Order: sequence, then C-alpha cells, then structure tokens
Amino acid sequence: MENIKLPEIEISEISVEEALKRRKSTRDYKDEKLTIKEISQLLWACDGKNSKGGRTSPSAGATYPLEIYLIAGEIEKIEKGLYLYNFCEHSISLIKKGDLRNEISKSAYEQRCLKIAPAIVVISGIFERTTGRYGERGKRYVYMEVGHCGQNLHLQAEVLSLGIVMVGAFDDEKVKGVLGIGEDVFYLCPVGKKK
Repeated sequence: MENIKLPEIEISEISVEEALKRRKSTRDYKDEKLTIKEISQLLWACDGKNSKGGRTSPSAGATYPLEIYLIAGEIEKIEKGLYLYNFCEHSISLIKKGDLRNEISKSAYEQRCLKIAPAIVVISGIFERTTGRYGERGKRYVYMEVGHCGQNLHLQAEVLSLGIVMVGAFDDEKVKGVLGIGEDVFYLCPVGKKK
C-alpha cells in the first residue's frame, strides 16, 4: 500500500472569528489543482493530532469512531484515487486507484460539485467503537463528533480561501460500493479553489 507523508501543518494568523465570518457553502470551483500542503492542512484540521497529544476534534471517551478518506482528483503530487488518512503519522495511504469523482457524483444524485471538485474529503465512521462503551446512546456521540469534524474542516478551508460544502444527500450503499468500504459514510466534502 502506497503511503504518502504529508507536509507539516502551519498555524495561520487568521482568527477563528474571521474564519466564522467567512464561512459559506461553496459548490463551484476553479479548474485548478489543489496543493499537497492544502490537503495536509485540511486533513489535519478535520481529525489530526494536536499539540497536546489528542485530536483536533473531540471524541466521547476518546473512542474515535471516525475514519477520514480523501478522494484525490486534481492534487499536486498525489495520484488520483482513494486514500485513508492516518492521523498518527499525518500521512495518507492509497486504498484504491483511479478517479472516483464521477461515480461518487452519480451516487449522490448527480451533484455537480462532487464531479468538478479537485478533492473530496469523506467522513465515515464505525459506530461500534463508541456504542461498545456507551451503548445505544453512543450513536448520538458519533453524530456529534461528525459535526465537530465537519466544522473544523470547513473553517480550515475558509482560512485557506478554499470553497467547500458538506454534502449529506447521497445513497449510502452506492457510495460505500464505489469506495469499497464497510463503515457508514456521513459526509462527502468537495473542496476546491473558489471562483
């Protein structure tokens, strides 16, 4: 399995307030590649390791049910395909080769933003990691964590002046089939340079 070490993250000088002020769902992107540095920042913000040894998104009981994938389309130094983010090593591992954006778009009711975005961050999860500790109530905690993760991702995109939207309208089984994964998919997050 190909493993790509991502560049170290950089701390911006843009405030949280400024990022919140800019926050807007964006479904149209320039026909330009993203940089590996931008992908590095986005994946780290989503669910990476922070300076305290924890993660950028809170997790009930530190059960960390989420898995973060990258569908790479047009990203410098990254081959088209599906990658799994490894927060411990701040790296991505190739899971499946090829451009999956068209098939993902079809699985999400032909949403154009998924077809044209140079990258799509996929937030998925395994409920049992959390329900194993908290029972049925753990499902609620997983959904909360997805929200934390998605907001971190969106705010980081704003800091980078990138456009992003959180897509929840898709056929679960078709998306899982295209990706070849078993866990539940919560968000498809197409991202690209704003027009």
